[in-house]
Amino acid sequence: MNSVLIQELVKNQLKNIPEIKAGAHVRVHEKIKEKNRERIQIFEGFVIAKKHGKGINATFTARKIIDGIGVEKTWPIHSPLIEKIEIIKTPKIGRAKLYFLRRLSPTKIRKKLSVFKTILPESTPILENEKKDSQETIIEEKTETNS
Repeated sequence: MNSVLIQELVKNQLKNIPEIKAGAHVRVHEKIKEKNRERIQIFEGFVIAKKHGKGINATFTARKIIDGIGVEKTWPIHSPLIEKIEIIKTPKIGRAKLYFLRRLSPTKIRKKLSVFKTILPESTPILENEKKDSQETIIEEKTETNS
């Protein structure tokens, strides 16, 4: 019975957030409390690690470089302090933890992540007409090369 109550409490605290993967370029809108007012601060950087699965204890670490100094922040994914998480782009990477990016310069990081195939975020739908047009151009190119 206790586990049922705990599961219900956890369900209420879970947020509907996009899938965050290592290497993703994200923009995190975080609530900051200063004295008697609250404001939203935006942190934009690359996700270098995601830990503890998808549950209530899941966390992710984002890194960015400000004035030559690397800044890393770790948040619980379902934290009430996070207003929203925007995924700008997601490269397809075969690693779960990208700690090796810590020792690279910003330009080298961009080059490393640009080598991998970039996946568009889910928020940008691709119309079926665009898919058909791209397939038609590929078929036309093949027929032109054959003749």
